[in-house]
Amino acid sequence: MDRDSLELLEDGLRKTMLTSSGPALDAALTELGWADMLTDMPDIAVPMVFRLLGETGSHASVLVDVVLHATGNTIGDSVELPLPYTGNSWVIWDRISADTVDPTLGGLPLRREEEGYPIRVAEARVAVSWWLIGSARAMLTLARRHALDRIQFGKPIAGFQAVRHRLAETLVAIEGAEATLNLPDSDSPDLTSLLAKAAAGKAALTAAKHCQQVLGGIGFTEEHDLHHHVKRVLVLDGLLGSSRELTRKAGAGLRARGSAPRLAQL
Repeated sequence: MDRDSLELLEDGLRKTMLTSSGPALDAALTELGWADMLTDMPDIAVPMVFRLLGETGSHASVLVDVVLHATGNTIGDSVELPLPYTGNSWVIWDRISADTVDPTLGGLPLRREEEGYPIRVAEARVAVSWWLIGSARAMLTLARRHALDRIQFGKPIAGFQAVRHRLAETLVAIEGAEATLNLPDSDSPDLTSLLAKAAAGKAALTAAKHCQQVLGGIGFTEEHDLHHHVKRVLVLDGLLGSSRELTRKAGAGLRARGSAPRLAQL
């Protein structure tokens, strides 16, 4: 697919996500050929779709499809897959009913489950990482716009060093996490996806903290969009392992191994 076609596809997906979410977005993505995109060009479809989910603040059950595709099952099946969640707990993405959705889980159709079973999570971690990156960029955009518009002492607060530092640190964290996601295929895909998820979660939490401080009191209000993204990244960070848990897991694995695999050729 050439650059112009990709731009048209991304523009169409963004417009769709800005006007629909949940089951309505599931149906729209099906019509747009999501299953074929995931099958034929996952390296393009997953980063684009999940990053746009983060940027637009919408949600769809495409994460379940990523897991189904990775395990050789049919994309779109209405199965209940238990997904690992932080604190050795489990959640299920409910594709059918929202009656049992936990309202504390970032507005996502998730419900807590007593127990689960091992599933393949490498591809799912990459997908959620792109979702976190998109949410982090959305928060940075909101904070930057506020910094340019908010006037104090006769000038925009974007000119204050403390504000500039917080925005810069957020951008560095996001770019670093995205660079981890863009590493070429390695001999250790599970470790690469684990590190990418940890980096993306850390970047999103950094964005939430710094952007909230830049926005000040207005960022806590229901009228502003920031709170929506903050709630979302707190849940997405915990899904498939939090950044803190995965960092510790990676460190323990490397200590047990006694060496670190080469993940990129520098």
